[in-house]
Amino acid sequence: MATLGLSPADKQAVEAFRHDVVEPSMTKLVILDFWAEWCGPCKALTPLLEKIADDYASKGVILAKIDVDANKFIAAQFQVRSIPTVYAMFQGQPVADLTPARTESALRTMLDQLLRQLPIESEAASQEAELEPLLAMAEQVLGEGDCEHALAIFDQILELAPDTAVALAGRARALVAAGRNDEAEAAIAALPEDAAKLPEIARARSAIELARTATPVEDLSSLAAQVAANPQDHEAAMQLAGGQMAAGDRDAAAGTLLASIAIDKGWNEGAARQQLLTLFEAVGLEDPWVSAQRRKLSAILFG
Repeated sequence: MATLGLSPADKQAVEAFRHDVVEPSMTKLVILDFWAEWCGPCKALTPLLEKIADDYASKGVILAKIDVDANKFIAAQFQVRSIPTVYAMFQGQPVADLTPARTESALRTMLDQLLRQLPIESEAASQEAELEPLLAMAEQVLGEGDCEHALAIFDQILELAPDTAVALAGRARALVAAGRNDEAEAAIAALPEDAAKLPEIARARSAIELARTATPVEDLSSLAAQVAANPQDHEAAMQLAGGQMAAGDRDAAAGTLLASIAIDKGWNEGAARQQLLTLFEAVGLEDPWVSAQRRKLSAILFG
């Protein structure tokens, strides 16, 4: 933003803009709010923007306010024709028009999308990088079946960062693996509403649901023989799949459910398919095993 030929007041406004907006935006995401004292909608929007900026401060988001009456040159550079006008700025450039987002939910959605796309420096990103090796270790240990050791690692992570959703979800899954379903359910129920909607928590909730339905079977081989002799017995197939899951044999459980679906996709309102999808979510939708099983399911449903 050139200052040649500007009045002293405009030059001062440009320098203030560089200091308050452009320089911070080199590493942060700046919410730039154009407002005026006489603007009623601006006053209504201000508390929401301040709350959002405060909530997202650890993620590298800051709020900068521009009074259009005191900064006419700056407003003109951004072609502000009505207020409130709100932009997101990164590295000195507008990266999104936030003006249409007048609710907290809409603003959060837009900011979350921007934060996923842009290399914003933040406390949260730094902390995430520090915790990543511990999280990977906990997941590896849990995958190997050592749920008590995994619990200890997740507890260590949560001492360092109590609100880490991935660790909260991992701890709940470790509790499920240890047979402590009630504790896992209570931990998930105690989460704040915004955290409870996260995909990591949905995975933990599916693990709890799966543990409730995966009932151990005393003689799996006899039940498997019964299902093999009468594949139309979907009740027995569901019982077999539950027993296989309880025994930790997800391959066998998936095979049993896929076979049941192939025979009758709609049996009991798609119960086998729903159970399989719950298993997928409990394992993790990004897991390669889930991707392979999904391809088998698609072949049955659409082949």
